[in-house]
Amino acid sequence: MARRGKRKGRPVDGLLVLDKPEGMTSNAALQVAKRMFAAAKVGHTGSLDPLATGVLPLCFGEATKFSQFLLEADKRYLTRFRLGVTTNTVDADGEVREERDVPDFDDSQLEAVLEQFRGEIEQVPSMFSAMKVDGQPLYKLAREGIEVERKSRKVTIRDLTLIERDATSLVLDIRCSKGTYVRSLAEDLGEVLGCGAHVSELRRVESGPFDESGAVSLEELRSIKDDGGFDALDATLLPASSAVADWPSVELTEVMAVYLRQGQPVLVPQAPTEGWVRVYTEGDAGTKFMGVGEILSDGRVAPRRLVS
Repeated sequence: MARRGKRKGRPVDGLLVLDKPEGMTSNAALQVAKRMFAAAKVGHTGSLDPLATGVLPLCFGEATKFSQFLLEADKRYLTRFRLGVTTNTVDADGEVREERDVPDFDDSQLEAVLEQFRGEIEQVPSMFSAMKVDGQPLYKLAREGIEVERKSRKVTIRDLTLIERDATSLVLDIRCSKGTYVRSLAEDLGEVLGCGAHVSELRRVESGPFDESGAVSLEELRSIKDDGGFDALDATLLPASSAVADWPSVELTEVMAVYLRQGQPVLVPQAPTEGWVRVYTEGDAGTKFMGVGEILSDGRVAPRRLVS
């Protein structure tokens, strides 16, 4: 059997909160960042549409072990829905499919409609979403003129707040569970209002524990690299533990750490009684992040994802 070639690139570890630009796919933004860091391994934590901007956490090296927890985390978006116009992609990049008059509804009527979309709702993913069917993203099939049946799925809209409105658009603040499609929300909301709608602007302002205040653009990264090289660039990375920064933590003795690294659950005094935890151990330079564990029914901490 042929051996796999050695992975090319630097062994970079950490997490970058990228501010994805408009007009670029998430994967394209990832590849630009990967080349800039000359990194051996990097992955993103949930796609943003090309139209969308904002928070796109990128996991480098050891941090990729924790990317799934960011994929499963809640997201928050600021979006503008254009009323009275539907497009084939349900966003501003698509071709206009239909134009309708926008009804003259007041704030109380609009609030009653918004209330229908709060909490747990059913959504049918758009054909132009990144969801995969038989390994193919739906948007690739849609661009080939192929439409496939999509099953509805349950998602949770934790908060849906009207920020501003005018005669033809709504600006909304949306906090939602993983798997929520803002385009599907625009499409469904437009139909309830009786005029149709599409997403004209979309920005992700939060993803899990990260928000836009800590996001860095590709232009800023280029400037940082030009001024200070790889050392300055690497300084923009957060530790892998930041992916689960909002989880409770436990600290192990050196002996406990040895057992945990061997795959054995350990009993930690005053640990939480359930759920997942960040795991640290004692070290010469203070506490060191080991990874994440899960509390078993007997109270012991079992290893789940450990850093090398």
